[in-house]
Amino acid sequence: MSKKARLCIVLVVLFTAAAFLAPTYKWYFGTSDADKAVASGSREQIRNYAQGRASEDLASLEKLVQEAPGQKIPDSYAFLKNKAVANYKAAKKEMPSEWSVEKVLGSFKSKKQLFSFIESYYRDNVMALKEKSKSILQLGLDLSGGMTVLLEADMDGLAERLGREPSAEDKKGAIDRAIEILNNRIDRFGITEPQIRKQGDTEINIEIPGAADPERVNAFLMGKGKLNFHIVDDDATQALRNYIDNNPGHALDADDQPLDKSILPAGVVCRRFVQKDSYGIDYTVNYIAIREEVGLDGSHIVDAQVGNDSVTGRPIINFTLDKEGADIFFKLTAANVKKTLSIVLDDNVKAGATIQEAISGGQVRMSGLDKQEASDIALVLRTAALPVSLEILNQQAVGASLGEDSIRQGMRAMLLGIILVIIFMAIYYKGAGLIADFVLILNLFLMVGILSAFNLTLTLTSIAGLILNVGMSVDANVVIFERIKEEYRLGKSAAAAVKSGFQKSFWAIADSNITTFIVAVFMSQLGTGPIQGFAYTLAVGIVTSMFTAIFVSRLIFDFCLDVGKMKKLSIGWGK
Repeated sequence: MSKKARLCIVLVVLFTAAAFLAPTYKWYFGTSDADKAVASGSREQIRNYAQGRASEDLASLEKLVQEAPGQKIPDSYAFLKNKAVANYKAAKKEMPSEWSVEKVLGSFKSKKQLFSFIESYYRDNVMALKEKSKSILQLGLDLSGGMTVLLEADMDGLAERLGREPSAEDKKGAIDRAIEILNNRIDRFGITEPQIRKQGDTEINIEIPGAADPERVNAFLMGKGKLNFHIVDDDATQALRNYIDNNPGHALDADDQPLDKSILPAGVVCRRFVQKDSYGIDYTVNYIAIREEVGLDGSHIVDAQVGNDSVTGRPIINFTLDKEGADIFFKLTAANVKKTLSIVLDDNVKAGATIQEAISGGQVRMSGLDKQEASDIALVLRTAALPVSLEILNQQAVGASLGEDSIRQGMRAMLLGIILVIIFMAIYYKGAGLIADFVLILNLFLMVGILSAFNLTLTLTSIAGLILNVGMSVDANVVIFERIKEEYRLGKSAAAAVKSGFQKSFWAIADSNITTFIVAVFMSQLGTGPIQGFAYTLAVGIVTSMFTAIFVSRLIFDFCLDVGKMKKLSIGWGK
């Protein structure tokens, strides 16, 4: 491979790593603590923040327009000026020569429109920041804290499912299986290094590192049996809505059932029809009367994939039913042609469609979801049903298990170790040592970039993996330099010694790194929590150290020899 081709590969790798690392850098060094706190909150907290800021800004602007209407719009409200320009263009008005507070506010049709725009400005900024936080290198529970969730197993539900009182063995088996499924779900949801353990006989404690989104945490706790298909009673639905309209605020009880029990016929219940608002929070659109009897239980779903509607482009979930479920669904649709089939998730109606004909083949389509919700539901349905229902007893943020002093000491130890290695290599191998130092720093840069790309969690054990890779990276350079020195002592030219040294040391380096990589792969598959994090860091470091020590170092040597016209190697004290 030519030197130009190798240089292009190195540059592509560097730019790619920089692109991967950019979100992490911006999050930790370019985002204020206040913005981080807001973006890490729940969607309800984000809504409260955006609406609160909008109310404050609206009050300030109203006061400003009363006191100094001709004043130029302050820079802090520059985003309103851009919208005002769009409003003037839409209304085909002549643009003012100077954008005063009065002119800007006058471009909005009403106070409500102004408030809505300001709210959307803050909402979009925070939601964008929240989305970016999903693609950064997270700090583990021991370094930055996170979230702890305490779950309790519903043993009454387990008894109902078994048809008898569960034995101690039944309870233990259900809890153990639930822990296994939760581990699988959390890993697939992109939350790494969770700590999941049994607490007592019926409780499960989960510790999730980093700024975990509470809604996402709740999402992976959903069980497959919570998604069911019901037939809608259209006549009862109309009667229910008329009753609610005629009795505003006094129509439904705490369970969302009509206070007047005669409104709904026997076997029919009231359910909320919900959709997502601009914050991704469910809100009630209307109420629907559905048959209480489950038409098709979600446990018959064997696969679920997210797709897009060919007409609307909106996300959909394509379900595949097992043979029994396909038969049940065919009979259900055949007996209810021209009636509405509702899809009920967690006792809320998420979607509905009119049955045009009997549906066979076991293929079902669900729409009415946003992309994230569709992806989460499909993932939960693919990772098997929980053997026992779980209820959240407590959910709260926790502080780092290691104090700031411990973290500072650990980082200081890592930096001190790297600095000592850099000094040693520069002194012992002179010019070649400086090359080793450069590729060492480059190796760390590539490692962090790759870890950021995969949104992995950095814990104290992961940092240990980084330190170990520093030694391994330098070790590869030491092997290469000693081989070059041997060839150089034999009287070969600088170029010939470098070429021969890299060739003869390649397999010695490759063998040791490949065997370590195999161990890291097994550790990542068999280990959990901190062990898995260490294994990931070790595996990534092996790949990057091989690339920098063999590929990048060789390119630098060739550049010095060919372009720099270097005739003599600076590779130690004595030839």
